[in-house]
Formats: sequence, structure tokens, C-alpha cells
Amino acid sequence: MRDNIYLQLIAVFAPLSLLSLGGGQSIVADINQQAVAIHGWVTQAEFVDLFAISRAAPGPGALLTTLIGWKASGFMGAVVASLALFVPSSMLAYGATIAWTRHKQHPWHRTAEQGLAPVATGLILAGAFSVLHASSSTWTIWALAAIALALFLSRPKMNPLIVLFGAGLVNVIIARIH
Repeated sequence: MRDNIYLQLIAVFAPLSLLSLGGGQSIVADINQQAVAIHGWVTQAEFVDLFAISRAAPGPGALLTTLIGWKASGFMGAVVASLALFVPSSMLAYGATIAWTRHKQHPWHRTAEQGLAPVATGLILAGAFSVLHASSSTWTIWALAAIALALFLSRPKMNPLIVLFGAGLVNVIIARIH
């Protein structure tokens, strides 16, 4: 089983690459299911930690895939997982851009554009709930997530690192009190 870890990484992340409407955040729930429950590359606690690192680190949101590849099979696992996630969607995006530009005047263009927005939103929400559910399911985590949501809805341009730092600080303080 260990001999074909690279094929497993490709088999998991290449199809997810093509489903990542709205960016890497939209496939977090599926990555969680594959990496934890199906393949056991990481534990649930490790997944939550890797997710937090990928959100705090500069770079693409799909850094989570690279970190899971690293945990599964070291440096080459990170490379294979990253390529499996980025290459198929990049090729699809390139081809879609050519077709999209060529057919910009057709009536279906605007309809397709409007139809994909709720799909991307739903996938992103599924990923958010998956990570929230996977973290320690205490009332404080859910309350902090609700407060963060309210902050981002009221101030969409707010730096997420400020909110992440604040939520982490509040969680540490509450944990010390209890």
C-alpha cells in the first residue's frame, strides 16, 4: 500500500482539483474525508492543525494539500500532492478561459456565471463547517466562529490574521480559566 502512495495522492487530489470552484477552500471537506477517514494520512487533530497553518501561512489556500502530502510521504509527497491539485485545474482554467473569451457574447455566458456562484459558495461553506466540526466542538469554538463571521460580514476587507490571532487569544484565555 505504501508503494503506491504517490498514485493515491494523485487519485485523491487530481479529481478534487477539478471540483475546486471558488478556490481551494471549497474542497476542504473532501480533503478532510480523504486524508483522515479514507486514507489515514493524518489524524483529525493533525488535519485541524495543518488547516490552521495553511490559513496563516502566506501563499495559496490550497497549501493544505501540500502539508498533507508532506505528512503522507515527505518532500516528494508534498510535490506530488501539490502538482496533482494545481495542474489539472490550471489546465482546465486555461482551456475554459479560451472558450469563455471566445463565447462571451452568447446568452448562456451570463447564466453559467450566475449559476456557478452559489455552487462555489456552498462548497466553501461545507469546507468551513467540516473544519469547525472537526475542531474541538465546544461552545467557545462555535461562538468564536460566529463572531468571526459577523466581523467579516460587517468588514469584508478586514485582515483575517487579526481575527485569527484574536480568536486564538480568546480561546487560550478561556481554556486557562476553565
